[in-house]
Amino acid sequence: MIYIADLHIHSKYSRAVSQEMTIPNLSRWGKYKGIDLIGTGDFTHPFWFNDLKENLLEDGKGFFNFKDDGKGPKFVLSAEISNIYTQGEKGRRIHSVVLAPSFADAEKINEKLASLGNLMSDGRPILPISAKLLLETVKEVSPDSIFFPAHIWTPWYSLYGSNSGFDSMVDCFGSASREIFAIETGLSSDPAMNWRIKELDDYGIISFSDAHSLPKLGREATAFEGDFSFQGLREAMKSKDGPNKIAYTIEFHPEEGKYHYTGHRNCKVCYSPEEVKHKGTTCPVCGRKLTVGVMQRVEALSTRGEAEIEIAKEGVFTRSKKLNRPPFVMLVPLQEVIAEVVGSNTASQTVRSEYQALVDRFGSEFEVLLKTAREDLVKVVSPKIVEGIIKNRNGEISVSPGYDGEFGKVSIWEDETQTKEESSEQMSLF
Repeated sequence: MIYIADLHIHSKYSRAVSQEMTIPNLSRWGKYKGIDLIGTGDFTHPFWFNDLKENLLEDGKGFFNFKDDGKGPKFVLSAEISNIYTQGEKGRRIHSVVLAPSFADAEKINEKLASLGNLMSDGRPILPISAKLLLETVKEVSPDSIFFPAHIWTPWYSLYGSNSGFDSMVDCFGSASREIFAIETGLSSDPAMNWRIKELDDYGIISFSDAHSLPKLGREATAFEGDFSFQGLREAMKSKDGPNKIAYTIEFHPEEGKYHYTGHRNCKVCYSPEEVKHKGTTCPVCGRKLTVGVMQRVEALSTRGEAEIEIAKEGVFTRSKKLNRPPFVMLVPLQEVIAEVVGSNTASQTVRSEYQALVDRFGSEFEVLLKTAREDLVKVVSPKIVEGIIKNRNGEISVSPGYDGEFGKVSIWEDETQTKEESSEQMSLF
């Protein structure tokens, strides 16, 4: 079977996260989105862990059912952990995600990590140990757990981050890197950008939402093929051609990510990699160093040019003609499409009403965005909304790139005024 998973989210116990991020609400919104497997987020937080034990029932295969709705999406125990430390005379800030196969395993991990830092302070705890030591510690107490570096290109908190990361997997994780078999792209990069890094050829490329609020669930996700179990998931991340594998990923347009280009938000300076070559990385307005964006960082570490990948579009999917890699599809979330049409923000009652009508009629957001025919859509919403959905499906949009913490701006109709959530609102519930 093929199942869609979003394995990197946060609970209400993490900073800047909506208080509505609860198991009942996640189960309901998972149905809206069309997600089959949801990471719980934050299992390291004592209060959230208690909530999980009260709300979830183990299914015997490493996944969990919401006790009040056994027909909804399943859950898997997940947690993001932040490591802040010094290595090579440089400050490092690395985020990683851990998936545990059982409450017993999660308890062992929590007990061990509690001796290394304060798990109560935040749903995403900060531990003053290296990412390598974190990986070794997790694997020591839970050998079957899954560990992957999170949003690997984000400038401030990631494996390859321009400000506090490393230039290679081995530089960060050393010999323990053999325990890693997948990496998360993050919102500001897509699989094609990662295909340019030869070091990543042996790693599965996965994408998840890092949602801090319910509507952001599934804005990135991964479709896996194979046995719907923890072991099947583990094998799917490791294998390219076996019965368990990554089928495709669902992507944010990377330009919409808030660190895609290099720049300085306060001075409204935004540079593409080509502009950086000529203008450098110093802000021409204030003289401060620009935040080096994901695209620039990929260019710096890439071992392949775009021509060596030979990207091709096949239907809704994008794939490489030269590399044996799963394809991906890029989508603007449905609420954003509707919001542009009606000239409102995504939280408006009008947008919510149109969104609910579509998912109630056709089953889920992914069904609407990827599969539902135009002639069926027009029976439920206006022709203009239908046009937006089809243009989105075909990639007929434009994006003004994000930079230095500012989200990019998506436009389906370039010549018309676009109304979107204020960037400060987006960031508060990132």
